[in-house]
Amino acid sequence: MKKLNAALILLLACAPAWALDKGDAPVLPDVEMIDVPTAGILDYYGFMFKTRFYSSGGVLGALNFGVLERLNLGASMTVDRLVGSDSPIKMRRPEIQVRFRFYDGGYYIPALALGYDGQGYYYDSNAKKYMEKGRGLYVTGSKEIGVPGLALHGGFNVPDFDNNYLFGFLGLNYTLEEKVAFMAEYDNLFHSDDPSRLNLGTRLYITPYFQLDLAVRGLGRSGEFSNGADRRTERIVQMRYNTSF
Repeated sequence: MKKLNAALILLLACAPAWALDKGDAPVLPDVEMIDVPTAGILDYYGFMFKTRFYSSGGVLGALNFGVLERLNLGASMTVDRLVGSDSPIKMRRPEIQVRFRFYDGGYYIPALALGYDGQGYYYDSNAKKYMEKGRGLYVTGSKEIGVPGLALHGGFNVPDFDNNYLFGFLGLNYTLEEKVAFMAEYDNLFHSDDPSRLNLGTRLYITPYFQLDLAVRGLGRSGEFSNGADRRTERIVQMRYNTSF
């Protein structure tokens, strides 16, 4: 019962968005896809609350703020086994997010942003680390290509400064009449000892300020993590609420 109540509280936190009138307000720029960051940023005084429900009853909560004209700051935290009957519930340490958009893009050059994201996935309590590392330091670019509503995102990241491996990521999304978007990502590129991931999802724009994502991560994934745990395809549900002060 306690777990159910906690889940209801998280859902109710997003409930005000359902009451907003869609009107003619445009949807806000997407600052991220499923996992891949875009070059989009929250406006000055902007605010985003994200809730992700992931495998084994886990919940991720994140807050991000537009603290300056081009600078976003935020923090996130995961709680394993919050939803369901498994126990014990485990709260993981908070991680920070920073993003600075240093170029708004031109006719040929995409918009560009530099950021840091420490949030990883699949936490190993024994090793005290995430089996899927956080994005770490990254640079990302975004540009509309070909037809209106079709955008390409891509960049490079260094998740671990001990190894200094350079990874890559690509994302493609198509937004249809600001009502629904179809997303595809190819993440964690270049290193076979840390396999790449194919993610697919759909984003529903319930209101201009509230989005619901339904996605699968690591499509067709197999094998094991370094701790012996199985790598499996993961289904997630994600809610994002954007507003401003």
